[in-house]
Amino acid sequence: MSKVKRNIYDILKGSFLTDESAFNNWKIILFVVLLLLITITSAHNIDKKVIKISELNKKKRELRAEYVDTGTLLMRMKMESSIREKAIKRGLKPSKTSPKKIKVTYKD
Repeated sequence: MSKVKRNIYDILKGSFLTDESAFNNWKIILFVVLLLLITITSAHNIDKKVIKISELNKKKRELRAEYVDTGTLLMRMKMESSIREKAIKRGLKPSKTSPKKIKVTYKD
């Protein structure tokens, strides 16, 4: 067998885990597995954070829409025409005489 075929055969057979230099191989394999676990864990944490950010953005848009609706309603309630209608319903009428200006003079 050629050297390349022999190496591939040894890898498939798993002899690199059982020969005399296997301890070094196990250290590297465990290190790589540890790195993979850390990567997977951080990816899951990032996904959770992205989902939470998406939910918070959706809630923010809903609250912004509610704020705008409430502001519009308040502006309509403050309009002179709506205040007059409410005053007429309560029996209040506009004054027939115009308001007079009061001047205050101070004596020194």
